[in-house]
Amino acid sequence: MIKRLLSSTYLVVLLLMLYAPIIIIAIYSFTESRVLGNWTGFSTELYSSLFSGGVNNSLIDAIKNTFIIAIVAAVASTLLGTIAAIGIHDMKYRKRRVVNFMNNLPILNPDIITGISLFLLFVSLGVTQGYTTVILAHIAFCTPYVVLSVMPRLVQMNPNIYEAALDLGATPFQAMRHVIIPEIRPGMISGLLLSFTLSIDDFAVTIFTNGTDGLQTLSTYIYADARKGGLTPELRALSTIILVVVLVLLIVVNFRARRQAKQAEEQRITLKN
Repeated sequence: MIKRLLSSTYLVVLLLMLYAPIIIIAIYSFTESRVLGNWTGFSTELYSSLFSGGVNNSLIDAIKNTFIIAIVAAVASTLLGTIAAIGIHDMKYRKRRVVNFMNNLPILNPDIITGISLFLLFVSLGVTQGYTTVILAHIAFCTPYVVLSVMPRLVQMNPNIYEAALDLGATPFQAMRHVIIPEIRPGMISGLLLSFTLSIDDFAVTIFTNGTDGLQTLSTYIYADARKGGLTPELRALSTIILVVVLVLLIVVNFRARRQAKQAEEQRITLKN
């Protein structure tokens, strides 16, 4: 009884520590106060200012840059990660273990080390830092996460269905498109969402690869804004919107995954009977 109570208390405290700051930001996004923690009455002024162009142009540019980079990086890393996962899955056991270990290194590696390494790489190659280097850097650190998201789906997949498709006259590309991709699609979607979220959230890699031309993303903008002694109030509204969008996407993806799992189970029971 005491052990269960302590476990429940620990879980509640942990959840409060994780979500209390997010909830506070969401609550104070519905007030006009320029200072977080000072409630001056319910208002949607911060949201109106965010969408009507009432904020400074640098924040608008940072938002645009963030989402452009995140979308391009997420799509590219999903394609590369999916192809890599399929290739790794087809390797022999020992080679697969070695490559999986190498794939896990960038994930375990601190972001600041990855950022410095990519910075030195671009400098040594003489590449001008800016949009291109930031996108390439984001693709580099997002791709291993996609591999991890897709790999379990490949392990769960029946390997005979691909060979059966080939025996029935399908080309390797057709078998890939109509057999393998539908089987691993949930993992690809999870990897895409994870890559998108990681790209938006990243600071360490971006700050080392964005160059000196004034390219800013949300993370670098917030860092620079905080060093001035405060944060732009509209960031509270923007953070709340991003939170809601990510939450809705996760709910939709989980709902679809459960529905597909239920349909697969029903089909399995039907075939067994």
